[in-house]
Formats: sequence, C-alpha cells, structure tokens
Amino acid sequence: MEMDDEIKIWPITTYYLTAHARFEMQRRQINEAEIDEVLSSPEQAEIVRTGRIVCQSRFQSDVFNRAYLLRVFVDIDREPPEVVTVYRTSKVEKYWRFEP
Repeated sequence: MEMDDEIKIWPITTYYLTAHARFEMQRRQINEAEIDEVLSSPEQAEIVRTGRIVCQSRFQSDVFNRAYLLRVFVDIDREPPEVVTVYRTSKVEKYWRFEP
C-alpha cells in the first residue's frame, strides 16, 4: 500500500520515542540524529496500517562499505507522533520501492 499524496505529514520534527524504540536504538546502535534525519525528510514512506507509517532512507556504511536502509515505524494517529521501532537493514532491494 503506497502513501496517499494527500497525507502531508513532513517534516516530522517533534515526536515521542517509546520505551521499545529506545531499547532497540540502544541495542542496534542507532542514534536520535539518524532518526531525525529520516523523519524530517524520508526518501520513502509507506502506510503500514491505519495510523502507522514506515519512513525509510538509504545510507552508506563506511564500516561495511555497503548501502543500508534505516527504517523508522511511526504511529501518526497521536500527538506527538510516536516512534514505535527502528532498525537498519542491508536488504535494500527487499524494502525499496522502485518507481516504474
């Protein structure tokens, strides 16, 4: 399901990090500046279900010399929006929507 053009939520600059999101950030060594970057200007966003979106952007890893996605799941049906979880993946092709 693609994000509807009428949904205008960018940029997300104020948000709440849930306890689960904080735990996963620490475990996965993802800092808040990376989340800020994705939420303020995501390369892609998709509706996961009513009230929840996933925002993602591509990054280059200097450590592993490969591209990866940072995916941030956000509940947008509350104020402020809540970051539910976040993760990095090297499976760019699996999640990236290539435009026809």
